Amino acid sequence: MADLDTRPREDAGDVRQPHLGPLGLARFAWRQLTSMRTALFLLLLLAVAAVPGSVLPQRDADPAAAARFLDENPGTGPWLDRLGLLDVYASPWFSAIYLLLFVSLVGCVLPRTRAHLAALRSRPPRTPRRLERMPEHRQDEVDGDVDQVLTAARRVLRSRRFRLRDDGDAVSAERGYLRETGNLAFHLALVGLLVAVATGGLLGYRGQVVVPVGEGFANSLSRYDTFDPGTWFDPVDLPPFRFTLDSLSVSFEESAGGNQFGQPRDFEAQVTLVRAPGDASEQVTLKVNEPISAGGAHIYLAGNGYAPVITVRDGNGDVAYSGPSVFLAQDNAYTSTGVVKVTGARPEQIGLRGTFLPTASANPEGFPVSVFPDARDPVLLLQAYTGDLGLDDGVPESVFSLDLEGLTEVTGDGGRPWLTALRPGQTAQMPDGAGSVTFERVERFAGLTVRSDPTKGAALVFAVLAMLGLVASLFVPRRRVWVRAVAGPAPGRTLVQVAGLARGEDAGLAREVEQVAAALSAPLAAGADVSTGGREH
Repeated sequence: MADLDTRPREDAGDVRQPHLGPLGLARFAWRQLTSMRTALFLLLLLAVAAVPGSVLPQRDADPAAAARFLDENPGTGPWLDRLGLLDVYASPWFSAIYLLLFVSLVGCVLPRTRAHLAALRSRPPRTPRRLERMPEHRQDEVDGDVDQVLTAARRVLRSRRFRLRDDGDAVSAERGYLRETGNLAFHLALVGLLVAVATGGLLGYRGQVVVPVGEGFANSLSRYDTFDPGTWFDPVDLPPFRFTLDSLSVSFEESAGGNQFGQPRDFEAQVTLVRAPGDASEQVTLKVNEPISAGGAHIYLAGNGYAPVITVRDGNGDVAYSGPSVFLAQDNAYTSTGVVKVTGARPEQIGLRGTFLPTASANPEGFPVSVFPDARDPVLLLQAYTGDLGLDDGVPESVFSLDLEGLTEVTGDGGRPWLTALRPGQTAQMPDGAGSVTFERVERFAGLTVRSDPTKGAALVFAVLAMLGLVASLFVPRRRVWVRAVAGPAPGRTLVQVAGLARGEDAGLAREVEQVAAALSAPLAAGADVSTGGREH
């Protein structure tokens, strides 16, 4: 034998990794992205990313609340807004997660679907040589020859909804393909749901409008307070329906016990609706979570509040403003704030900033507060300003805020700011002949959301399919059962082996094997037809 060369090699410690290259790296990244683990991670990440949308006010859903949040949080608010947390569902990072999840699901499900379709067309696997090595195994000796036992085995397994394969002295059976079908249906339905939601966002629209009782709304772009169209939606295509808010009834919890006092219990609006030009008007009822439909859109009752009817006379004694003014609720007692901009007043424009108290009372410090949300003892507190309201500058301004720049506060005796408290029917004169304010009566307003989502029906179908697929993937067992029959030691006797194997944990596999073995033993011994026994699918 030649001597072995024991000298150390110079490159013994030099381990070279294979060079992937751009194409190999791209394949590796694609395999990682399209793995089921990545899809589940992205699905979880999407759910986590949606949390800020339910915690923080969203600009598309409630612009007023988002504006108040920014005003109340001057330090953190702008940073949260820059990160897109006040408009989560339209932010680039949320869209990136959404698109990655879509690509991951498609790349993961399509190859598995092809493989599953091929498996459905294929025959069950051959019978293993050593059945006693299977997790579940039964062996018994029965009366009858081999052909009788195998015929009975086919009958039993078919009755239990197994697919069969003959292997000479054995029968191979398999069932539970519905489990993988359900799993694929679940993921394909998720893909369909993502497509439906995305398409609905492109083709649909959503708008919000505040309508006081007695006033109407026509579905045109100029009538909306906020309007969020889809990328592919043209506002010219808005369906021409219109309605009038006839009445709005609201009930509150009046029981003083517990912590539910003053909580809203029921909202109901009576609406006169004209669905299309030329159609007859109809009386409909609008409730929370019970929208009405018109022109392919749904009208939701999203909120309510008070709109005090105010009449303002200017310094010349002329009526410069008269009508309901929307005041937005600030707390559970419906303490509401609002402004009135009287641009037609002369000699100077008038701006009013006020607080409405539905049921006025005084707190221990003597300040007026509202103690109940219903209008039991309404009081309107007003401050007045004169000057240029700035509405002719062309700069957009919220109807719920008053820019004090360029305005002069109306003052009373001693130079103190003029402040008046009015009950319905009362009038207050402003100092220095600036005019007068009359609190006529209290009306309510309804906050309405008009939404069109042409793919909502498809999204519902995909959601139902996803649930059904998930149930099938969780509760349908995937099992294989084999029956082998060989001639026994005595004439007319056959040795029967029954074995089972499951994919994953399956507590019912032992029962399945036991029932198949029992169904093959007892009826053959009695010489009767084979019974299928209990079924477990």
